[in-house]
Amino acid sequence: MLTRRYIVKGRVQGVGYRYFVLRCARERGLTGYAKNLWDGDVEVVAQGDSEALDALETDLRRGPRAAHVLDVARDDIETPPFDGFGIEFS
Repeated sequence: MLTRRYIVKGRVQGVGYRYFVLRCARERGLTGYAKNLWDGDVEVVAQGDSEALDALETDLRRGPRAAHVLDVARDDIETPPFDGFGIEFS
């Protein structure tokens, strides 16, 4: 199982972006979380197989209709297993 951390830049707060990610991640069987960052970005940490993570990255780049994604940076990281996918509040 892989774990990836994504940082999504653009107009991604206040537009339903985290809830969009929640739905996409759950549909793909991924675990992890989405969280707003203080600088206006959104952090997404997701665990699953590489195909599902690649598909999620495509979703992250598209975003919901009201969002305007400028960039998605990604790193492979190591974390303990997550139980489900949720939204973290900062």
